[in-house]
Amino acid sequence: MKVRQVLIALDQLANTVFNGYADETLSSRAHRRQHKNRFWKYSRKFIDALFFWQKDHCYNAYLSEQKRKQLPPNF
Repeated sequence: MKVRQVLIALDQLANTVFNGYADETLSSRAHRRQHKNRFWKYSRKFIDALFFWQKDHCYNAYLSEQKRKQLPPNF
């Protein structure tokens, strides 16, 4: 579980470095912005391909962000 949290934190850091929201992952952002321009459209496709074992990875990451699943259980 700790490794997963570190990976999520690194993902959120990368998103923030590239002008994204601090508490959002690149996957969620790629899904949210895929209709804004080609970069995010192809980013979503690339990320989904990286996570080939997870159907609709970016979409599910977006839903996870909306449900605040990254927060500790007591929040």
